[in-house]
Amino acid sequence: MRSTEGPAVWVRLGTLGAAALIAVTACGSNTSTGGSTAAPPPTAGMKPQTSIGTGEGQLNLIAWEGYTDDSWVKPFTAATGCVVNHKYAGTSDEMFTLMDGGGGQYDMVSASGNASIRLIYAGDVKPMNTALIPDFNDFQTYFKAPDYNTIGGIHYGISLQWGPNVLLYNTKKFPIAPTSWSVIYDKQYSGLVTVYGDSMTIADAALYLAKAQPNLGIKDPYELTQKQFDAAVALLKQQKPLINKYWGSATDEISLFQNNDVYLGAAWPYQTIQLKLAGAPVAETIPVEGATGWGDTWMLGTKAPHPNCAYMWTKWVSTPTVQAEQALFFGETPVNTKACAEMEKQSAGSCAQYHADAAGTYFNTIKFWKTPIATCPDGTNNCVPYAQWLTAWTSITG
Repeated sequence: MRSTEGPAVWVRLGTLGAAALIAVTACGSNTSTGGSTAAPPPTAGMKPQTSIGTGEGQLNLIAWEGYTDDSWVKPFTAATGCVVNHKYAGTSDEMFTLMDGGGGQYDMVSASGNASIRLIYAGDVKPMNTALIPDFNDFQTYFKAPDYNTIGGIHYGISLQWGPNVLLYNTKKFPIAPTSWSVIYDKQYSGLVTVYGDSMTIADAALYLAKAQPNLGIKDPYELTQKQFDAAVALLKQQKPLINKYWGSATDEISLFQNNDVYLGAAWPYQTIQLKLAGAPVAETIPVEGATGWGDTWMLGTKAPHPNCAYMWTKWVSTPTVQAEQALFFGETPVNTKACAEMEKQSAGSCAQYHADAAGTYFNTIKFWKTPIATCPDGTNNCVPYAQWLTAWTSITG
C-alpha cells in the first residue's frame, strides 16, 4: 500500500501473492446481510475468543509505515502494558509473504482490500469478535461488514481507515467541475492527465465503461469476463498518450499539479487538501459513474502469539480520538462516525474534507478494492484473475 516519504506520503501497491489460492472461490457482494457471499475460507470454523484476558506484554504488528506512530502507540503501551513491535511493509505482497502460514511471530497485519481476501483464503488470518470492540457499534454501516474483510457474516478483521479515488482537476482550466471520468480519456487533453500507476487502475476503467458501454454488462469492476477485461485494457492503452506520468506516490501527483504539468488526474483527497493548502487552483469530484476506493483492516493472525494484546490494540485504534489522529496524520478517513468531532477539534473543516461525515448513500458510489479472482458471481470460472491484471498492466504502461 504505501511507501512513505514523510508523514502521509505513500502509495498503495498489490501484487500476485495468493491469487491462485482464491481462484476457486465465488465472489459476490451482499451488503444487506453483511460482507461477501463467497465460499467459506479455511479458518471459517475457528471460533473467536469471547473475552480479552490479561495482556501478554508484547504485540508484533505488520503495518504500513507510520501506522504505529508514537503519538498513539506510547499511550497504548502505558495503558495496557503491551509493548508494540512493528515490521513496516512497503507493499501488499510483502504483507502477505510475512503473514503466510498464519503469522507465527506476528499478531496482526493492517491489510488493504487488495490483500485482505488473499490473506483470508490462505488461512493466514482468523475470525474476530466484534463484540469485544465497543466502538464497532459507531462505525459507518458499510465498514461493519465490507466484502473485503467479511465473508458469510464472519468478520476476519476490524475496519480501520478508508479513502475514495476521486477526480482531481485544475479549476482554472475547468471552472465547472467535470461530471464524467470521460475527460481523462479525451484526446484533447493529451499529455495533461495523470493516473495511479497500479493495476487497480484497470478497475477505474471498468467502472467508467460500465456506464459508457452498458452493452458490456459490467456489474462489478473487479469481476470481469475476458471481453469486459479486454475492453478496459484497450481503453487504458488508448489513454496512454494522454498520460504525462503515472504517479506512484501522493507527492508525485502534487508536484505535477503544482507545476501545471497536468490539469486532470485520479487522486486521493489527501492530494486535493495539500494542493489547496499550497494555494493551487484545484478541486475534486466523484463523477456520475462513481469511483473506486480502498479500505484498510486490522487482521488477526491465525497463529497470533499475543491475541489479548491484539484485541486491546484493535479496541484502542477504533476509538474516536485515535481514529481522528491517524486520519489527520495520513490523510485518510476514519470508519468511526464519532471521530468527526475529534477531527474538528484538531483541524477545523477536516471532517468534511475527508468525507468522514458522508451519508450512508455516499458509499453506494464507491467500489472498494478487492482482489480479482477467476470465479464469477454466477459460479463460472470466466472472470479474469489478478495475475492477468498484473500482466496486462505491464503491457499498458510498458
